[in-house]
Amino acid sequence: MEQAAGKNPPRLPMQFPQIGVIEITKPVVAWQHMAVNTRFATGVHALVLLAAEPDVLQTSEDVARKLNTNPVVIRRVFSLLQQAELVESQKGPHGGSKLARPAKEITLSHIHRALDAGGLFHSVTFSGANHAKVSSTLDQVFANVSKAVEKELAQTTLSQLAKKAAKKAHH
Repeated sequence: MEQAAGKNPPRLPMQFPQIGVIEITKPVVAWQHMAVNTRFATGVHALVLLAAEPDVLQTSEDVARKLNTNPVVIRRVFSLLQQAELVESQKGPHGGSKLARPAKEITLSHIHRALDAGGLFHSVTFSGANHAKVSSTLDQVFANVSKAVEKELAQTTLSQLAKKAAKKAHH
């Protein structure tokens, strides 16, 4: 049974002894969600670098070199951070980026919201009896975990993180 490209994705039936057959009806694309996590970590590292020299415009090339990554990655991250008003950027030969406000006023939660395209967890729709109840319960667990993560991220400022990282570097 061949499927035409772009048409209904194939169904993937999976047999489980306790609950029967579950059929995956939507494609699961894990790499999209991994990129969100990488983007957040990259953004935090880049902002720590900007916080270390708050009055200096730093180019994406300079930041990328310090983080051993591609300048395009940094430009994409900075673009999202600029939209969230966490970073100010200037174009041109003497351009670059710097924090839009003091590091003590930027929380990890601000950064996460700016760089996260979706939630931490993503549900998959399964066909079959009782799966709606499992999905609903799982969605509630995901919501609770997401709230706890958001609360934790809101308690740490960029300034605090930079200070803790500097202390660990000296030990």
